[in-house]
Amino acid sequence: MADFHGEAACVLENHFVRLEYLAHSARVVRFAPQGKRSLFADLGKDPTPTPYGDFYFRGGHRLWHAPEAMPRTYIPDNDGATLDEIEHGVRIDQPVEPWTSIVKSLTIQLNPDQPQVILRHELRNEGAWTVELAPWALTMLRLGGVGIFPQPVRNAGDTSLLPNRKLAFWPYARLDDPRLILRDDCILVRAHPQLPPLKFGYFNPDGWMGYWLDGILFVKRFDAHMPASQYPDGGCNVESYCNDKFIELESLGPLGALTPGQTIIHTELWEINDGLKGPFIPEEIRRLIDKTARGSQLVEQ
Repeated sequence: MADFHGEAACVLENHFVRLEYLAHSARVVRFAPQGKRSLFADLGKDPTPTPYGDFYFRGGHRLWHAPEAMPRTYIPDNDGATLDEIEHGVRIDQPVEPWTSIVKSLTIQLNPDQPQVILRHELRNEGAWTVELAPWALTMLRLGGVGIFPQPVRNAGDTSLLPNRKLAFWPYARLDDPRLILRDDCILVRAHPQLPPLKFGYFNPDGWMGYWLDGILFVKRFDAHMPASQYPDGGCNVESYCNDKFIELESLGPLGALTPGQTIIHTELWEINDGLKGPFIPEEIRRLIDKTARGSQLVEQ
């Protein structure tokens, strides 16, 4: 067992990575290569008041459902979870949410042979009414690194008569934000403490995004097989939020009508590439970007 600001946390680890999750909630609060500092932001236990009690961001990884709204999105997930050990991991089931009647579940499994984690996010409707939502997996990381968000490239034979890229910006985001770097092959975000916050989103057909910090490249892979029109927030399956405390890498599933008793699943695969050295975007990172863009398919265990 471990401690997270007075809350009990359980440990999953192998030769490659160490991960800590809360013993009473579907939250991953620390994650790192073995022997290294956690990549995740740590926000302690500052409360966000809601009509259903205090919500805590905490830092790390959580499951929400989009589109974002208060209080629906911020219904607390502080306690009452049940844990079941599975091969190389754990399944965590939250109690039914008040008002929404949605049940959140998170399955975490370590790949015993590689520095990889498979996360299966589930939302189940236990209510009497259909609910429109999208699964939304958010990972809060420490500042000081660079977020990497691949962009669609021009295909051979493309006549360029139709657009192939669209970005969504939130009202508080500045288009001249110095943290934001727009490139043809990817969008980069220098994760430095600055206000106002920056948030953008887009449809990412490549199914991955990354964060480079302290010589480590953290990659999140996800399913990206649905048309852009079926995702929330103007067709976004990837979003990123950066403020003066953390940067978030967010993947979203398609927006749909979840009928009573129905479950929707959203899977992520986390990968760690350790020991990378060099300047802002070293050649090692460029090769990994190229490799990941061609990369392996998302595989569940």
